[in-house]
This record gives sequence, C-alpha cells and structure tokens, in this order.
Amino acid sequence: MSNDSTGRIVAGLRAWIAQAPPGAQVPPTRALVAEYGASPVTVQKALRALGALGLVESRPGVGTFVRAARTARPPDFGWQTGALRAPHARVPTMSAAMRTGPADAIALHSGYPDRTLLPERLVRTALTRAARSEAALARSEPAGHPELRAWFATELGSATPVGVAPPAPRDVVVVPGSQSGLSSIFRALAGFGQPVLVESPTYWGAILAAVQAGVRVVPVPGGPAGPDPDELARAFEETGARLFYAQPNYANPTGAQWSPEVAQRVLDVVRAHAAFLVEDDWAHDFGIDSTARPVAVQDDAGHVVYLRSLTKNVSPSIRVAAVIARGPARDRILADRGAESMYVSGFLQAAALDVVTDPGWRTHLRSLRHQLRTRRDLMVASLAENVPQAHLDHVPPGGLNLWVRLPDETDLERLAADCEAAGVLIAAGTEWFPAEPSGAYIRLNFAGPDPDRFPDGTRVIGRMLSEQ
Repeated sequence: MSNDSTGRIVAGLRAWIAQAPPGAQVPPTRALVAEYGASPVTVQKALRALGALGLVESRPGVGTFVRAARTARPPDFGWQTGALRAPHARVPTMSAAMRTGPADAIALHSGYPDRTLLPERLVRTALTRAARSEAALARSEPAGHPELRAWFATELGSATPVGVAPPAPRDVVVVPGSQSGLSSIFRALAGFGQPVLVESPTYWGAILAAVQAGVRVVPVPGGPAGPDPDELARAFEETGARLFYAQPNYANPTGAQWSPEVAQRVLDVVRAHAAFLVEDDWAHDFGIDSTARPVAVQDDAGHVVYLRSLTKNVSPSIRVAAVIARGPARDRILADRGAESMYVSGFLQAAALDVVTDPGWRTHLRSLRHQLRTRRDLMVASLAENVPQAHLDHVPPGGLNLWVRLPDETDLERLAADCEAAGVLIAAGTEWFPAEPSGAYIRLNFAGPDPDRFPDGTRVIGRMLSEQ
C-alpha cells in the first residue's frame, strides 16, 4: 500500500502545487490522511519526496509550504581576468582523441586500444592481489617500487648489445603515466623559454606538455622512415636546442618506425651537439610486422632519456610508466617529480608489476600482435574500397593508428562534424602538428571497438568527403 499510496499522493500534490502560488501552505497531514485514505507515515514519505524534488519546504512547528522559485544570480568571475593575466603561451585544447561519444557511434578517433585487446584477466587478478598486499597501505619510494624499477631496467637491458653498459634500477624513475614523465623532462632538462626539437607531425600530448612547461617547440620534418638527420643537425645548430623529442617505434600519429641506420645517424647528431634524445616508446608492445627497437640500447653516456609506458598495453586505469635516464639528468627529473606528485601509488605499481611478470603476459602479447594485424588490414582494405580520395604514405608496421592523407582542399573541421552527425567519430590531423599542417590528414584508430563496423565507418567518411 505504501508505495502505491505514496506515488498517488505525490502525483496529486504536484498537480495542486502547479496551481498554488509560491509560499502557499500545503494541507496539513491530518487533512491529507483523510483525503487520500493513507497513513500518516505514507503522507510524510510523500512530503519528503516532494521536498527532495525541490517543490516544497518544511518549516518545523509551522507546516509545509510551496517553495518559491529562486533565480540564482550568475556568478561573477571577472576578477580572475586581472589575477591570472594572459597565459605565457596559448594552451592547446584537449585532443579529439580523448573525447567520448554516444555508445552506438563508430569510434575511430580514440588513442587507446579497445577493452577486448587488454589482458583483462591478468589485470583483475593483479588488482586483487595488490589490494591484499602491503602496497595497498604503504607509501612508495619517491623513485618507485624497487622491483618494478628493476623490471624496467632489465627489459631495456636485455636488448643492449655487447660493449654497451645496460641501465641499472637506479636509473629508473617511475611516473604516473608517460604524460607526467614528458612534463617533468621538459621542465627539468630544457626549462622555461628554451627550444625543444620535435618531429612533425608528433604526439599531441607532447606538444601540450611542452606548451605547459613553457618551452619553445621547434618542428623537424618527419616521414615514414623518421626524421632527416641532416635537417635535425641544422635545427640543432640554428636553435641551440639541447633536447629532441621523438618516437622511433610506431610513432603517433604516423606509425613510422626508424630503420637502424636512421637511428644511428640521429644518435650521432644528438651526441655531436651534446644534447638529449627523449625517446617515447609508448607503443613498445604494439608491433605487428616488426619488433620495437629502442634507440636507448645503443647509448650508455646519458644522451637518451627513455620513456616507457604501461598505460595503453596493460590498462588505462593503471597509469604507470618509467623514465630511464642516467647521470645528473635522472636526478633533476626525480627532483621535479618530487615537487609534482612526491610518489606514484604503490598499489598501482604492484598491480602493474604483477601483470608484466605473469607467465600469461607473453601469451597475451602474441595474441595482441595477431589481433592488431587483422584490424589494421581490415581498416586499410575498407579505406581503399570506400574512400578512394584517401592516400596512405605507408602501412604502419605497428602501433594503433592509420595516418590518412586527404585532398588538400578538404575542410577537416566540417568533415569531422559531418561524420559525427552520421554516427562516426574521427580525429582531424591538425592537432598533431606543432606548426602549420603540411597537408589535410585524419588519424584513424584501428584498435578501437567493433572492427566489424570499420567498413560502415569508412563508407560514411567517403560519402561526407564526396559531398565537399
């Protein structure tokens, strides 16, 4: 009786309130009991429900009244204009790759792999173990969990050739995601107002981190084989830069992988200018037709600052990465991390270590390679069939994305909006360029959800492009 009667009383009183003036007194409980044939408890429950809706207000000892409509005065934040002043640099907006869309949309824009490509069983088991361990309650060391630091050092060291000293666990600084690592590297090793060389196009998050750190971004043209070492040398000489940010393996957004020859020549240029190469190895585990070849394994003099993330390959919820740097550079980065966040969650570090040391991790990576190949090839075939105007400079040997060139006259902003209206999310390529774009590009993620819908998604792109 209570639930039915409560709803009946609420409905009746809402109709009465709609006709009553603000401040009118609601009939007393005794009258409502008689009118609706309900108990006093049920009437009080209905009045509380109306109060939760903001329709009435109770005044103890007096009664219940129709709440007067209140028009809130818009807050005035004008004083902050003078307090904040103009930013030292124009801060880019959040990337299209970070947006969420309707559940039924064909999502080709994201920068993350689909949940089905993650080691879900390993992650859930690792989180359960970590919750029961001391790591769930203890503070981590500032540089990171010793065993996790040893794992990062051993992984890189296992590929180090004879004659080159491998990194030690002391060289490792665990950070809460590679984005935090980039910010610390730019602040600690370049400094405000100083030039930093970057490949163009390059990861939008690196551009954002550089702008936030106040460094001056200087683009160096890149291609399917990586940067031109001669152009890189010229940029070092002209700018006096001491930092070059690059992604030698499966670059975001192009998917390019440096050849061993290009890697050696770039390293020679960096050494000749007493500079640092910031190697972002974000896609280390996403090889398809090749295996990642870190440049850092060729250097033991501290010229390469190596960044290795576990976020995209383990789980987006486990934001754990490592910076491997040697000498005073490592100490400066650690000092910056101490000022920024003090330490990384020991709970997440324990879970990450559990996943990557589980025997099932290697099995998962072998399966992942096969799945990425199937998805990439399906996306390439769908583009060729449905978007004849599109051009691929190369099919990436790894990574998560295709970097697609469209006709120069393409209105990318309109194309993205038209596709979204038709239920397809894409990312315009403009935000991956640190300066003016060299052409009209879109980045498509072949590791996203529902690969069986790739043909439908590319048909929408082709139709919208034709309408331009």
